[in-house]
Amino acid sequence: MRCFIGIDLGSTTTKAVVMDEGGEVLGRGITNSRSNYDTAAAVSKQEALIGARFTLFRRALEGVPALSGKLDAFLSELERNFRHVQFLEQLDDLEATSLKHSSGLRFLGREKALAEALAEVFRQLRHDSAEVFAPGARRRSDFFRDIAGSRFMAAAEPTCKSAGLSFDLMLNVYDKSIIEVENRPPGGAMEGKFLKALGNTAQACGAEWGSSAAPVAAVAADAVEQPVRAALAIPLEETYVVGTGYGRVRLPFPKEHIRSEILCHGLGAHMMYAGTRTVLDIGGQDTKSIQVDKDGIVENFQMNDRCAAGTGRYLGYVADEMNMGLHELGPLALKAQKTLRINSTCTVFAGAELRDRLALGDRREDILAGLHRAIILRAMSIISRSGGIRDQFTFTGGVAKNEAAVRELGKLVKENYGDVTININPDSIYTGALGGSEFARRAVTA
Repeated sequence: MRCFIGIDLGSTTTKAVVMDEGGEVLGRGITNSRSNYDTAAAVSKQEALIGARFTLFRRALEGVPALSGKLDAFLSELERNFRHVQFLEQLDDLEATSLKHSSGLRFLGREKALAEALAEVFRQLRHDSAEVFAPGARRRSDFFRDIAGSRFMAAAEPTCKSAGLSFDLMLNVYDKSIIEVENRPPGGAMEGKFLKALGNTAQACGAEWGSSAAPVAAVAADAVEQPVRAALAIPLEETYVVGTGYGRVRLPFPKEHIRSEILCHGLGAHMMYAGTRTVLDIGGQDTKSIQVDKDGIVENFQMNDRCAAGTGRYLGYVADEMNMGLHELGPLALKAQKTLRINSTCTVFAGAELRDRLALGDRREDILAGLHRAIILRAMSIISRSGGIRDQFTFTGGVAKNEAAVRELGKLVKENYGDVTININPDSIYTGALGGSEFARRAVTA
């Protein structure tokens, strides 16, 4: 099967989309952008290809009677088990790398004790992973570094105390090791991981769906294994790849495979909503307003200056100042009783104003409501310079997932432009990569 891939290398996350010859999206992938941009591109592409496999699994399993009415649940369980298998593989890599770094230390003859402590920590991490990837478990992040890091810290401190070791020494080993592991995509044959996950899934689903678990599990395994193997046998040929985004100049592609963010976001928004005429993208590094015609061709655009004010990075700085997760800002701002006027959207001065407001006794919710309004006001200024809002209006980028930002945007659009259709796609963070994949498809099929 010929595949066309778009990769959007952003300042905070890197996204990839895999498309088939008919223009249908097969898979999407995302990872955190690293200083090693080549690796970020490779990991996001691998994740998108994994997503493509699950699309093929769905197609292959739709006619299986044993999965009638249960296909979504089965595929969800299969993906959960696959992620668990993948996590354990990376955990093995992290342990081996940690032992390598620890063996190079000379710690007053305690090298053996350090190795034993590391082995104990990783034993706990493997044991705890079943809970982390249990059905219905909620994770604050799906990135390996985030999951492994929080669990490692929790297990390492008491282990070091019990062994009479320095916790800082253990952290030093971890910090060196995680960088290495994070900068190499998970290896190994994908087919073996999928089949291992399939075995675990069939067993789990048998126990859940049948009063007599073993016979149902056996039937489910027999029914799904052949279609899954057939889907795995379909080759995914990387026919053409297009790169875009903040770090596109670092992508390992020839120049003819690079497209600007503006072109890719404009085309991607058009593909999501054919009626799109104005696009607002607020990403980690910049804010851009794009005007497109009926075919998704860019007619005009404006971007913020080099300042990070009004971008995802600004919100990240605010989250750090308030000792909160980025995902917590929007829900908290929605609880505001009033919207405070924020004088500065400058990232440098935001911390000072935030601390002053808190010192004066202002509620965090009201401060955050004001911050979100200030960000959207800045975006509205950029939109105005690009030509204003024309119906339909599409909001994309990571900030489009922030409920408080969406609410403020809706208010300001209505105040300034009246009733305009505002589109926000659940997969809007992939807009640039989607446009890139379509450029890749057109380069070959047009």
